[in-house]
Amino acid sequence: MALRAEQLIAQLDKGLAPLYVVHGDEPLLVLEATDAIRSAARTRGIDEREVLVVTHGFKWNTLEMAAGNLSLFGSSKLIDLRIPTGKPGREGGEALQRYVKHLDPQGVITLITLPQLDWAARKAAWFVALLEAAVEVECNAPPFAQLPDWLAGRLARQKQRAPQEALEFIAQHVEGNLLAAHQELQKLALLFEPGELTLAQVQDAVLNVARYDTEKLRLALLEGDPARLTRLIEGLQGEGAAPPLVLWAMTAEIRSLALLRAGQDSGQPLAALFKRERVFDRDKQALIQRALPRLSLGALRAALMHAARVDRIIKGVGEGELWNEFLQLALRLANTPKRRRA
Repeated sequence: MALRAEQLIAQLDKGLAPLYVVHGDEPLLVLEATDAIRSAARTRGIDEREVLVVTHGFKWNTLEMAAGNLSLFGSSKLIDLRIPTGKPGREGGEALQRYVKHLDPQGVITLITLPQLDWAARKAAWFVALLEAAVEVECNAPPFAQLPDWLAGRLARQKQRAPQEALEFIAQHVEGNLLAAHQELQKLALLFEPGELTLAQVQDAVLNVARYDTEKLRLALLEGDPARLTRLIEGLQGEGAAPPLVLWAMTAEIRSLALLRAGQDSGQPLAALFKRERVFDRDKQALIQRALPRLSLGALRAALMHAARVDRIIKGVGEGELWNEFLQLALRLANTPKRRRA
């Protein structure tokens, strides 16, 4: 059973499953999900908990021993297995596959926590075996476009509401940092009574705590939103991001788009091109499908030439204001018109 983070509480209210697998890229959601599972176990009288952290040299027979080693005064326990790297190795993968074949819902509840997994790990036999037996909770941050709705749901929990422009204001100022978003919403709960919040109240209370990173810049290039691109470039500059890393992220995305555009122009199916370019994330595929119609191959090649000029500025052999050139490169993609056909 696969659940979103917000669906977990309803499932726990119905009863505990023998195995939970929590994974994702958002620490706040992972923490909340695992806390909810541990709390549900305590509510049902499972007070004994054994935490196992998989580090170098971890003995995998410890897991089976923990499952079979109930205390003298307890008939059940929670095994809290944490795999920080998301890579149990060959021995660990085999141990996990054996483990799920002997789950005991009446005696042991197992919680396995993993980081965000790439496409290869998702196809691994050990992970497939876990998902066949587990309640899976994937805890990834909502895309930027969905962040206002996520914020509205969180406000509703504390019996507050805010107009759409206020939700969008919060989203812009906490982009990429759900923990900060959570803290800002808690602040609103402390400052104001339940009910409707105004845009002015939100603007006065919310700090600019956005966390800018190059991965979000790459996605923003695909979205083509000039305002967001400008905000991200300015944020990276303000945080002292390394220019070579910023240029690498932008160039990698432009080069990938150019290859996809060239393949599409030659009549190749986009699905095959995605496979060749190793673009497996469905959300990113959707962004690319919306971006390609507005980006001609000539425009993308010109953008790569612009990126080469930026590279010369970074190396001190070209002229120009570096961060302004980054912004112009980003806006070149955002503002490129649809390709004209002869």
